Amino acid sequence: MKIALIRHGRTEWNEAGRLQGRSDIPLSQAERERLATLALPPGWQDADILSSPLSRARETADILAETPVRDDPALIELNLGDWEGKRGIDLLDDPSSGYRHVEEWGWDGRPPNGETPRELLARIEPVLAGLTRDTVIVSHINIMRVLLARAYDWHFSGEMPFRIKRNRLYILRRNGRAWALDGDPIRLVPR
Repeated sequence: MKIALIRHGRTEWNEAGRLQGRSDIPLSQAERERLATLALPPGWQDADILSSPLSRARETADILAETPVRDDPALIELNLGDWEGKRGIDLLDDPSSGYRHVEEWGWDGRPPNGETPRELLARIEPVLAGLTRDTVIVSHINIMRVLLARAYDWHFSGEMPFRIKRNRLYILRRNGRAWALDGDPIRLVPR
C-alpha cells in the first residue's frame, strides 16, 4: 500500500511569510483558479482522498479529487503556539521568541505553547495505521516533514535531505510498520 502526500495550495499568509499553524486560512483566489487547472497524476485519481479539516487543505483536496474527500482532525497542522500568525523572519530577529529554523528543532523542539514534531507524529500514526488502500493525504508542510523525516531517517537536525515543493505527490510505501520513500516526487498534471 502507498500514500501520496501533497501540501495544500498557497494562501495570502503564505505569500506574506506568516506562519499559519492551526489558523484556518483559506486558499487565495488566484490559487483556487490555478489548482482548477491541475489534476492528480495517472494511478492516483481513484485513490482514497484524506485531508486536514483546515480550509486550505480541504479546498485543495476538493479541487483536485475525483472521488469523495474525507477529512481527519488528526491531520491538522502542527500547533505553532505563540509563533502562529507571525512572520518567521521577524521571529528570527527576536531572540526572546525561541524561534529557530526547522533544521535546528530536533524531534522535541517546541514552539512556546505549541507542539513538538514527535507529538505530531504520535498524533498522525494511528491515522496511517488505519489506512487500507492507496491514499492521497492533502495536508500541511509539517505533517509532510515528520513523515518524510521518518522515511529519510532525518532527526530535524542538520541539513534537511528533502525539499517539499507544491503541486507534487511525495510517495511513501508501507514497509511493515514503517513507511519508506517510493521514488521521486510526481508532479500534478494539467486537466
